[in-house]
Amino acid sequence: MDHLDRLESQSIYIFREAFNKIEHLTMLWSIGKDSNAMLWLARKAFFGHVPFPVVHIDTSYKLPEMIEFRDRMAKEWGLKMIVGQNKEALAAGMNHTKGRVTCCTALKTDGLKAVVAEQGFTGIIAGIRRDEEGTRSKERVFSPRGEGAEWDFRDQPPEFWDQFKTDMPPGTHLRIHPILHWTEVDIWRYIRRENIPVVDLYFAKNGKRYRSLGCAPCTSPVESSASNVEEIIAELEDTRVPERAGRAQDQEAEDAFERLRVDGYM
Repeated sequence: MDHLDRLESQSIYIFREAFNKIEHLTMLWSIGKDSNAMLWLARKAFFGHVPFPVVHIDTSYKLPEMIEFRDRMAKEWGLKMIVGQNKEALAAGMNHTKGRVTCCTALKTDGLKAVVAEQGFTGIIAGIRRDEEGTRSKERVFSPRGEGAEWDFRDQPPEFWDQFKTDMPPGTHLRIHPILHWTEVDIWRYIRRENIPVVDLYFAKNGKRYRSLGCAPCTSPVESSASNVEEIIAELEDTRVPERAGRAQDQEAEDAFERLRVDGYM
């Protein structure tokens, strides 16, 4: 087994463990490279199909290419997709000018909480990686969330020898992170090996490309000439620019992302 084989094997084990132990399971699909790779892993884990619904939280501000890709791939892969949206906040005029943390909380976190409450999910699979952002490095593979979906990073269960705590008190749920142990370049090498579809916004046009995808008002492209997967991998092997350098909500305050995640953000 090579490095990617070992990563894949561990992720598939996590998927199957979650499916075996958690009754009402779903997976978040952000349409980005990580969640597309994660969907691919889920299809491998369950012999070509995804046996639980996928949830996309639509803020109404996503880049249009992302929505087109979402609808096309959901049909091609036969996904049962739930689109969540905080329509009340949108109707009241919520947008990034209210403050990016405020907007993310209303349109993403509160939108996700509403879907969880409505559908009764007790397990949510999410495509986060420890290397992406400092707050996420504090996560566990199976991470408990309180009744309000809050995350206490100071009280995380130990995970020795791939033994995961899956029984939780009523009213709480687990976040499951099958690619927590992957890196950004691992993801792109896996995309190359498996020929996984991704949104073409990741590929440079006119000297710029998106390295991380989110809402249009809060996501900026980075300087790059990498126009294909091979060139992206070569660029990542040589760059020191943070992955989320183009995500405006991370720049609003030093602890902005941690505050979002403590409150239940992806």
